[in-house]
Amino acid sequence: MKHVMSVSIGSSKRDHKVETEILGEKFIIERVGTDGNIEKAIEIIKENDGKVSAFGMGGIDLYVCIGNKRFTIRDAVPIAQAAKISPIVDGSGLKNTLERRVVNYLAENKIVDFEGKKVLLVCGLDRFGMAEALDKTGCKLTFGDLIFTVGVPIPIRSLKSLNILASILAPIICKLPFNMLYPTGEKQEKKAGSSKYERFYNEADIIAGDFHFIKRYMPDRLDGKIILTNTVTSDDVKMLTQSGVKMLITTTPELNGRSFGTNVMEAVLVSLSDKPYKSLTPADYEELLDKIGLTPRVEVLN
Repeated sequence: MKHVMSVSIGSSKRDHKVETEILGEKFIIERVGTDGNIEKAIEIIKENDGKVSAFGMGGIDLYVCIGNKRFTIRDAVPIAQAAKISPIVDGSGLKNTLERRVVNYLAENKIVDFEGKKVLLVCGLDRFGMAEALDKTGCKLTFGDLIFTVGVPIPIRSLKSLNILASILAPIICKLPFNMLYPTGEKQEKKAGSSKYERFYNEADIIAGDFHFIKRYMPDRLDGKIILTNTVTSDDVKMLTQSGVKMLITTTPELNGRSFGTNVMEAVLVSLSDKPYKSLTPADYEELLDKIGLTPRVEVLN
């Protein structure tokens, strides 16, 4: 039996464990949160190194990818280096492949009509594959990178502008303490208690991107909106339903009531591959995704 363990610096209240079968292989897939404690994450990885098929790095990315450029997030390096035997992945390799596929799948199967719709992608910097795919759908795309990461309420209205801004800011941002940029630990369990960015939610038909960014400043009402995101719990689904969200789409499938993050799914693919994980290419991920027949979770809530 293969064992995939996602070690996350996010809240331990979001921990989950399932047993499933993928391509004839039995898997234990679990998520272990450390409530923002990077040292504890390192300790857990060292304790389980060589005992699991692959690790996922949760709650933090090792890399930010912009086109063909890749920037390393400084706080993530010690976590990634803690594993010496078992492969460790952060999901960035899969995001670029899977999330493009999901957007194309939704458009081609007429599940979502993106043409002319107003789409708020809360952070394009960490989901550049999704950003490029959405840009090609004919939607009116707004990036919230400045709003949701550094608290500057200035929307970015084009992929070209995001590219320019990212190339300037990414080398600086990646060196900042990660908890300044992204909700970690218990911050993931509650909203910021402020609706100062409500107008950006209100003007969008579709709200896309990392769920913790979406949730942090989410207003009480999101009537008729479509949410396109990554990982949600059953409590998150309940909250979105009560807020009036029309449809929830997660880029990863539901496993026993939970959508795991891309780091988990990338760790699953690494476990299934015959190749060394550092040599895997987007084409390899595409091939494995085709074999699995992975489709997004689509749930009409209201």
